[in-house]
Amino acid sequence: MLVIRLTRTGKKNQPSYRVVVTEKTNSVKGKFLEILGHYTPRLKQNSLDGERIKYWISKGAQVSDTVHNLLVNEKVIVAAKVKAWRPKKKTQEARLVLSEAERANKAAAAAKAEAPKTKEAAPAETKEEAPAEEPVKEEPKAETPVEEPKTE
Repeated sequence: MLVIRLTRTGKKNQPSYRVVVTEKTNSVKGKFLEILGHYTPRLKQNSLDGERIKYWISKGAQVSDTVHNLLVNEKVIVAAKVKAWRPKKKTQEARLVLSEAERANKAAAAAKAEAPKTKEAAPAETKEEAPAEEPVKEEPKAETPVEEPKTE
């Protein structure tokens, strides 16, 4: 199956793309049948060969979502834009695992928040439950008579 898609060219941090027709199974930077235009997002420039694009679409070539949106912007085709970015399945699974971990962390935080309340209540309960130790009563010592000095 043929597909019209972008292939990246340009330097690091300076992306520019070619709009090409290629077999779907070919790698993104692999061989292609024809260059149909160029797109430079940093400069917001694009040059597309609308007639050749319409020709390849008539032959059954599918258009990638990003190229479809570019063609709609340039009014090469009349259609509504489509959502071009979709999260990968691995990303969704990782989010599920991450959300489960977040739930566990929130539950642990809630348990910690409740833990001091139970700890404060627990010593009071233990004091009530445990028999109170009676303090040892000190018996008053018999006062020894203070001897007054004898005067003679």
